[in-house]
Amino acid sequence: MILEDNKGSAIRLSCCIEKPVLTVLFPSRLSAFKGTCYLLKLYKRVFDVFSNCMKRFCLVIALLGICFTGIAQEEFVPPQAKLLSRFPFTQISGGIIIIKAQFDNFPDSLNFVFDTGSGGISLDSTTTRFLNLSLVKSDKTIRGIGGIKNVEFANDHILKLPGLQAIHLDFHINDYELLTSVYGIKIDGIIGYSFLRRYIVRLDYDSQVLEVFSPGTYKYPRGGYLLKPNFSTLPLQSATINDERPINSRFIFDTGAGLSFLLSKDFVEDSAVFKKGKKFYPTQAEGLGGKRQMNITVGKEVKIGPYKFRKVPIHIFEDDYNVTSYPLLGGLIGNDILRRFNVVINYPEQSIHIKPNSHFNEAFDYSYTGLGIYLVDGEIRVIDIMPNSPGDKAGFLRDDIIFSVETNTSKNIQAYKNLFQNSLGKVKVVVFRNQQPMILTLDVKDIRR
Repeated sequence: MILEDNKGSAIRLSCCIEKPVLTVLFPSRLSAFKGTCYLLKLYKRVFDVFSNCMKRFCLVIALLGICFTGIAQEEFVPPQAKLLSRFPFTQISGGIIIIKAQFDNFPDSLNFVFDTGSGGISLDSTTTRFLNLSLVKSDKTIRGIGGIKNVEFANDHILKLPGLQAIHLDFHINDYELLTSVYGIKIDGIIGYSFLRRYIVRLDYDSQVLEVFSPGTYKYPRGGYLLKPNFSTLPLQSATINDERPINSRFIFDTGAGLSFLLSKDFVEDSAVFKKGKKFYPTQAEGLGGKRQMNITVGKEVKIGPYKFRKVPIHIFEDDYNVTSYPLLGGLIGNDILRRFNVVINYPEQSIHIKPNSHFNEAFDYSYTGLGIYLVDGEIRVIDIMPNSPGDKAGFLRDDIIFSVETNTSKNIQAYKNLFQNSLGKVKVVVFRNQQPMILTLDVKDIRR
């Protein structure tokens, strides 16, 4: 570093602090004293210059920091997500969501299941015939717990929701007669990935309202937790099941499944997740392709993100059609878990936000009857009876017509199912058999015991 003194002499800074220089420049005492004074003034001059330089350097750094901060704030972001549609939905057993929508210019509303476990969007074959739609054959197949089938398509149609028209949708065609019989209402179709991938969807289970937003910057509500599932056409979420020991795997995030948890038998056996001697009860479930025999038990704990649930009903099934693509997946998380959160499903950003709602601490369904009841020709009939189940022991027979459960004579299958689910212990059921009334006492079992 080179400085200049007030005499114009060039001085190397390193020379000013070396003692031999003093001896050479100022040999006499007086000269030495003057030289010392001169040197002190020179030190002060050097220090002042050095201080000013450091101040300027710090100022430059500060200004650069301000500049760089300003540059960092100038980032390109997507536009704000805009609310496109808001409408109520209804829930049926297991938390299944039913929404009403219009198809093309058909004036009447149709009933659709809102299903994140569906890889497309579909219409019931009966509804398709009623609407007189032109169908196109395809080589595509769909897969469910009950089988695999080739499907036809009704291409380039419109789904209409309040304030929103989703255009250019290709609906595959399937038979939902069984689902109509199970739920007691006409199921016209299923809304899945083909619709969801275009939007941000918010499910408010507290108020039973669904909101659809355009893709973009979305401000999630305070609290809750942001999940980052793996997305293919379906969201695949990590979760932990703990019974004999904690086991982590990925599961389909499935709002179309009316249960809490479903595991493949392969996953259960390979992981040894359940304690030895665990009690399993035979049951069945309905899905794509028909009915499937299953077992049901209670798991000690399930954890999704930071949220834990204890004593969770878990179904186990033989995955003959590889729906879970084991070992890629262990099974699925159903809507009897998911309904305990208000949910924002953001397919464009591949994220799902969950926030506990008023249903978070509600009891799970631990009832076990061993009965399969369906709406057939306007009557609620007993169709399936598990051997040695409470329904079998109570004397139910296939095709018994259920007239009442306790004092409820509504002929509403959802009402009857809810009564069975919420009435552990003895329940009186009036049935008609060969046009004759009978009173049967059903001892509803608690699967926790």
